[in-house]
Formats: sequence, C-alpha cells, structure tokens
Amino acid sequence: MTRYLISFDDGAMTFPEEELLEVAEASHEVVREAQVAGVWVFGGGLERQQASVVATDGTVADGPYPETKAVLGGFSIIDVPSRADALEWAAKIAAACRCAQEVREIMPDSAV
Repeated sequence: MTRYLISFDDGAMTFPEEELLEVAEASHEVVREAQVAGVWVFGGGLERQQASVVATDGTVADGPYPETKAVLGGFSIIDVPSRADALEWAAKIAAACRCAQEVREIMPDSAV
C-alpha cells in the first residue's frame, strides 16, 4: 500500500456560512467511510495562522510571506493500493468539502 497526501488551499472552501454544518457532516462522513475501509491514516484542518520557518541554523522567521501564493488549509493522509484509489478518495473529499483537492504520493519510509 502507498500513502497519499490529499490537501486543499486555505480559503478554497467557499460556501455560505449557513451551510457549514452540512459541509462538516459530509466531511466527517467521508472520514468515517475511510476509517471503516481501513485506508484512513490521519488528517485535519489547519488554523489560519502565520507559519514560522525554522532555518538550518535555528533562526526563526514568521510568515506567511508575500511571495507565497498558496497556504495549506487542510489535509488527509490515506494508505491505499494505487493512485487511482487515492484519486477516488480525493473526489469524495472534494465533494464533501466543496473544494478541489490536490493528491500527492508520499515517499516510502525507509525505516519501515
């Protein structure tokens, strides 16, 4: 099996506020479905806050930075047999969250 990162940009979820409960319920249902299917690893939304970047010398710089075009808003990590399976789960998440999702394969852990 291969792990995939499914993510969306901060601000991508644009729907009327009165639909928030419906979107949250739909999103949680997809998570429950993924858990029952045994493919769910971890996921969550990120607080809209400034990121901090720690350099190799330990110095810390606060962001976000003006040159940043996209900021991660939330993510899911799933463990599935194929990219096609990951794309199917991303489609379910996209429909529930009402926003496009990006899918990226996570490199295998060499320690496993």
